[in-house]
Amino acid sequence: MSFLQDMKTKTLIGDGAIGTFLYLKGLDRCFEELNLSDPTKVKEVHEAYLQAGSQIIQTNTYAANKIKLTRHGLENKVAIINKAAVNCANEVVTNKDAYVIGTMGGIRGFQKRSHSMEEIVYSFEEQMNSLLECDIDGILLETFYDFEELSTCLMLARKKTDLPIISHVSLDEVGVLHGGIPLKDALSALEDLGADVVGMNCRMGPFHMLQSFEEVPLLKRAFLSAYPNASLPDYKDGRLVYQTNPKYFGDSAKAFVEQGIRLIGGCCGTTPDHIKAVADAVRNQKPVEEKQVKVKQKQSIVVFHKEQQESLPSIVQRRKSVIVELDPPKKLNTDVFVEGSKKLKEAGVDAVTLADNSLASPRICNLSLASIIKKEYNVRPLVHITCRDRNLIGLQSHLMGLHTLGINQLLAVTGDPTKIGDFPGATSVYDLASFDLIRLMKQMNNGVSFSGKDLGARTNFSVGAAFNPNGNHLEQMVRRMEKKLEYGADYFLSQPVFSIEQVAKIYEVTKHIKAPIYLGVMPLTSSKNAEFLHNEVPGIKLTEETRERMMRVSGDQEASHYEGIQIAKELIDEVHRYFNGLYLITPFLRYEMTVELTKYWQWKSKLIQPEKLSN
Repeated sequence: MSFLQDMKTKTLIGDGAIGTFLYLKGLDRCFEELNLSDPTKVKEVHEAYLQAGSQIIQTNTYAANKIKLTRHGLENKVAIINKAAVNCANEVVTNKDAYVIGTMGGIRGFQKRSHSMEEIVYSFEEQMNSLLECDIDGILLETFYDFEELSTCLMLARKKTDLPIISHVSLDEVGVLHGGIPLKDALSALEDLGADVVGMNCRMGPFHMLQSFEEVPLLKRAFLSAYPNASLPDYKDGRLVYQTNPKYFGDSAKAFVEQGIRLIGGCCGTTPDHIKAVADAVRNQKPVEEKQVKVKQKQSIVVFHKEQQESLPSIVQRRKSVIVELDPPKKLNTDVFVEGSKKLKEAGVDAVTLADNSLASPRICNLSLASIIKKEYNVRPLVHITCRDRNLIGLQSHLMGLHTLGINQLLAVTGDPTKIGDFPGATSVYDLASFDLIRLMKQMNNGVSFSGKDLGARTNFSVGAAFNPNGNHLEQMVRRMEKKLEYGADYFLSQPVFSIEQVAKIYEVTKHIKAPIYLGVMPLTSSKNAEFLHNEVPGIKLTEETRERMMRVSGDQEASHYEGIQIAKELIDEVHRYFNGLYLITPFLRYEMTVELTKYWQWKSKLIQPEKLSN
């Protein structure tokens, strides 16, 4: 019986990641080649997912095509690798209530010119022929960023087989494919081209994937599917890592069912524990037959990012001070940003910080906006500079331009990997790390370029560095601070803290550091916002009490706003007790929240009168 028959009456459970799961087991090589050299390892992965409750097992063939195997010198082994992969899956699934589907991954990334469509079609057809010669129950086309590539491959597959075909896109941002194609239009088009199951995988965790499905109606014929990542990826020690929270993943599965999803699995970072949580969560949940589609105005998704900014060291030494992050917008309208900068200036902020394409997503150039608010509104800008987007030539040129414009408050950050942003195939440069960038800035303060040439003048940069006070290894983060001080950092900005108790701990381990520290506080906007930050954003954990407080006002926008402000004020009270500097992060450009909190900090610092708190 086809798994499509099963999906008419119930939600099926897919499996999770194969590559990242093998990587967690210590394997760092061509995972598809393991089908030949170590099939036992592959079978163990399939078996683990079966035991967890998977009803659909995908073959270990995501990159088993000629183009990708060429990287490993295996381009002549396409057929044998794919057939061995099917054998591995079938040997495990035998006599069990599950289906085996042949997996084929997308090839194109951001740079379309890297491979012509003719090359892609040849590579795709060769792999598909190998899979169709084996005993499989369907085909899975997954992780396609380019809709032209997916459409072309789907049409070819439909001509070759009557087996069920699952077609998955990967999104640039919520609800939209690369090139601006709305998700609902793309899935409808895939249905018209012959796909039996359509949906998404990779790139996004449950939070953003659910948001995307809210605008997708149930289709006439095809079923919907979702294979989210475990979380947004973090970049540690030269590798991508994912947070693991199976319970959150399982709870999200219930919401996927409510959005009409009939097939739920997992992508990067997911494990058998995640899949078991999904299976347990939806076992008795009936699929929906009707769905209310949400029609909403698109908003830029702004979540907290690791590249935190800092303000002037001299300010902290003189008095209590506050700086506020206001991210440049993703769209060309700057009215809200400019108005927010003016209001924050009126509230008494010492600087407004501007991120540099945070979360690897393009925004209006922070240099341009910094120049505008400095020149026209006398707002002091603090500009972030990431190592990700510019090579060494570009970085030095950029710094020279900042100096020429009279902008000298800078934050040096490595930058989030492009994999999590709007253009996952874009090149991450990383000629320098944040330590090296700090040293370059201070070297230019001596009038010397990176190569040692005379610049003809000295810059006067005040250089900030990021500090992550969250996680289980606070002492290790402090050692990184000490190293950044050795490279020349003048001050630090931290990621947001959501625990009053944590503030005192941070003070104890950093009190020997003489450089100013601005401790981060970010007001929460809703329970969903809190859960997303806690479960999907690397480096952020909320207390149970905070999550429960936001949960109690879930669905009430006004009450959520009030509760978020109150929680932030309680944190500010503790920050004020131990630190001279506060760093406020504005959520979703909602500057009215950080304006209110700025006034609260100024009142505590005796810099404004109580009656002005409500103005």
